[in-house]
Amino acid sequence: MRTFIAVAIFGGGIAHATLGPALRIADVAPDIPLIVVVLLALRRGPEFGCGTGFLAGLLQDAASGGMLGVQALTKSLIGFAIGAVGGRLRVSQPLVQVPGLVLLTIIEGLARFALLKLFHFPAPFGELMAYVVLPQALYNGFLGAALVLALAWAEATRERVS
Repeated sequence: MRTFIAVAIFGGGIAHATLGPALRIADVAPDIPLIVVVLLALRRGPEFGCGTGFLAGLLQDAASGGMLGVQALTKSLIGFAIGAVGGRLRVSQPLVQVPGLVLLTIIEGLARFALLKLFHFPAPFGELMAYVVLPQALYNGFLGAALVLALAWAEATRERVS
């Protein structure tokens, strides 16, 4: 199980670095590490989500060449929050997970913008929301829906075989 988790974390980072540009549609790329963090945090809890978010975000920061730690902080906070909420609510249904992923992508984008504003990031809020955060949230929703359905199908197949 630990091997699967390590592969998921590093695989999400590698997929973001390699498949992200290939999956780009009109300058909008999915945030694959965030999708991995959210899905793992829902299944494993807040502490695991926080650690996964930190590692995935740190890998993403190192690969992007931006400010080191911004993605790590926001993804660890999102991983912890969704892990804590996932334990209290019934979030095992794909119809709950996908809109949650879209909402969490928006929240993560806002948190990242707030952190970058502390360092005088020169992007206007409206443009950032309209051209970066909202399109990425919708894209993450579509990609997350496909991944959630694939995971549900794999679990159903595994249960039938067992």
